[in-house]
Amino acid sequence: MGMRDRGVEIKSPEQLDLMRRAGLVVAETLEMLRGRVRAGMTTADVDALAEACIRDSGATPSFLGYHGFPASLCTSVNDEVVHGIPGPRVLEEGDLVSIDCGAIVDGWHGDAAITVSVGDVTARLQALMAVCEEALWRGIAAARPGGRVTDISAAIESSVQGAGEYGIVEDYVGHGIGSAMHQQPAVPNYGRPGRGLKLVPGIALAVEPMITLGGVETDVLDDDWTVVTRDGAWAAHFEHTFAMTSAGPWVLTALDGGRASLADLIGP
Repeated sequence: MGMRDRGVEIKSPEQLDLMRRAGLVVAETLEMLRGRVRAGMTTADVDALAEACIRDSGATPSFLGYHGFPASLCTSVNDEVVHGIPGPRVLEEGDLVSIDCGAIVDGWHGDAAITVSVGDVTARLQALMAVCEEALWRGIAAARPGGRVTDISAAIESSVQGAGEYGIVEDYVGHGIGSAMHQQPAVPNYGRPGRGLKLVPGIALAVEPMITLGGVETDVLDDDWTVVTRDGAWAAHFEHTFAMTSAGPWVLTALDGGRASLADLIGP
């Protein structure tokens, strides 16, 4: 494992292959949950399904025990932005739930998140989710060999701002990932392009825009984990882990490696 650029971890092709294995576990778990989440389930039920899927795949949940976190998923409902703790809360028709999942294979991490609706939701909430996911993909598409981290940030911000009146959460950002779940560099969801760490092959980043229907200010609940919007506005959160290669971004937590979504933005 090589190291350069202020301690940023540069992965070998073999290490990226292990990260891809972890990423596929995350992708398969989230795809399963996308089809299983229903009104009447508790967030603890969702967490149990995820932990079983991760362990049955021969991986270990990244989140369980991380700085004392008590579950395998983060489940953040409605005005909860990130880091919600699964528990007895019953999901109701019309809710939004962000499901953030991580897995470890042979010491290497994958991390991704989706926001799903519980049954039917309003057109405004459907748009919130679509705008957030589109911004994620536009951010990844802006990552090119030799570029800079804030190329990603600027693309996310531009995508969200061009879609309407949404708040971009500033206090929680993406991050480097590899032999630890959270590494340098930070990957903000806003900013001017051309700044920050140079994107070289072997870097792996988790990109995760979080947007709201209102303001950007957040608070942390008394559980010391759950982040909520201060104004009660509902939020969406999407995330993927990608590795930079000489040919461009390889999305380790997408079942197809990101080919279909990126082809629409940067060509096949």
